[in-house]
Amino acid sequence: MANTPTPHIGAMPGDIAESILLPGDPLRAKFIAENFMEDIKQFNSIRNMYGFTGTYKGERVSVMGTGMGCPSIGIYSYELINFYGCKNLIRVGTAGALVGGINLREVILAMGACTTSGFIENFNLPGTYAPICSYELLSKAVEASKALGIKAHVGNVLTSDNFYAIGREANFGTKWNEMGCLAVEMEAAALYANAAAGGANALAILTVSDSTVTGEAATAEERQTSFTNMIKIALETVTAK
Repeated sequence: MANTPTPHIGAMPGDIAESILLPGDPLRAKFIAENFMEDIKQFNSIRNMYGFTGTYKGERVSVMGTGMGCPSIGIYSYELINFYGCKNLIRVGTAGALVGGINLREVILAMGACTTSGFIENFNLPGTYAPICSYELLSKAVEASKALGIKAHVGNVLTSDNFYAIGREANFGTKWNEMGCLAVEMEAAALYANAAAGGANALAILTVSDSTVTGEAATAEERQTSFTNMIKIALETVTAK
């Protein structure tokens, strides 16, 4: 494609598969490639945002980090969709539980993504857009989780621009969970909007890394290397027939 390599992805046409996993952490992308994929080849190291293409069960799959927040995943997902022809994009990341009954390390399949971000305002739509996932990917992910025996919660999440509670009211999380949001994260809404605009499929598969209800939290190392259930579900989803 004429616009490749891009300013942020050093790949050539054909280097990236149509289906790609998108962790925020580039080291998690490296971990996924080295531990779940075969015949891997690195296609990106610009800004240390590692990207790899390989195979899973004989099917060609890519994985690349996206960084944190809507602007960052917005850049990478736009280029992947519009310049590299990616058709199935699955975010594999972490989220903070906003409701009780969802435990640390459990998986959430984000059906929709409410947001406090201004990212979607840039689409200049004549109303309020509701970012939702691809039903095709969601249904495959539900089936994959059942086949793997992995408990997965399906529902709405909140995509927030703030990681820390700067300027938030004390009951910020309570207000969102009262509207049915299971957890808070930082990228899904932007990914869903870019996918919708670009005619691609997108889904966020999230592991609960901390809880606003119980105060529990995983370590940075655990987040990078031990949240493998969402990876298994994602890989089974993108290779399902």
